Amino acid sequence: MDAIDEIEDVVAAEPCAAPAVCVQQGAYLLELSLDWIVLRASENIHHLLGESHVTLVDEPLGKFVHAQALHDLRNLFSKLSGTTGIGRAYAVRLSDDPDLVDIAFQLARGRVLLEAVHSPRSFGECFGSVGGLISGLANSSGQALLDGGARRMRALTGYDRVTLECGERRAESSRGTFGGQVDPADLPLYVTDTDAQAVHLFPRDDEDSAAHAALLRAPEERDRSELGTQGIRAMLRIPFSADGLDCEFCCESRTARDPSFELHAAAELFAQMFAMRLAVDEAA
Repeated sequence: MDAIDEIEDVVAAEPCAAPAVCVQQGAYLLELSLDWIVLRASENIHHLLGESHVTLVDEPLGKFVHAQALHDLRNLFSKLSGTTGIGRAYAVRLSDDPDLVDIAFQLARGRVLLEAVHSPRSFGECFGSVGGLISGLANSSGQALLDGGARRMRALTGYDRVTLECGERRAESSRGTFGGQVDPADLPLYVTDTDAQAVHLFPRDDEDSAAHAALLRAPEERDRSELGTQGIRAMLRIPFSADGLDCEFCCESRTARDPSFELHAAAELFAQMFAMRLAVDEAA
């Protein structure tokens, strides 16, 4: 480890005190202007781009990533602009580092949020199973449809418990018992390890920051503690709308989970297809 890595790792290891916005371990975050100038960077970014977070701020991202990668990402983002969704790119080579990364990006408060995680070698497995899982619900209706949806989301994600709430209706599929449940309303959509130390963003003053919308924003300390008390170490939330009702799949795991943008996208796809199946059931 060279001198910059030693200094950066000591700084990044400092506890992330509320109300500062931090990112979870295993993820990297860049907050960019609409012309892709770096406004904020997670303090572990040197592991991804080989440059200090201090060096990146106020500089164009193009100084630090390959031209082709930047071109491809900006083209993908141009198709997303004006929506509230999350765009993704898989197996991207940002720099001379041999490791590939998966990228998630979104538009939030007039900023571009770009998150990166190391790319797994099993790309395609999650997406390939969604169609079969949905087709298995073709003959289900009523509460059986909800129960089947929860079971199949658990099969897709591999989490220990999946709870489906849709208006006043509820279904659960669980492997073993948990201590209880927490209200996920204020939690990030994706929590990968409640035991891992969060990483600061730089500058640490979060005024005007859009990072609160980040997919892998770190949960606050009180939320981490509450999840741990209930035996929950990782969580994945998939909100969706069905027949005018606000619904959500909440997936919980007793063990830490590596972040996977493909898994998140596949779970979102399953939820969207499940919402259509619910609408058909309601109309029957």
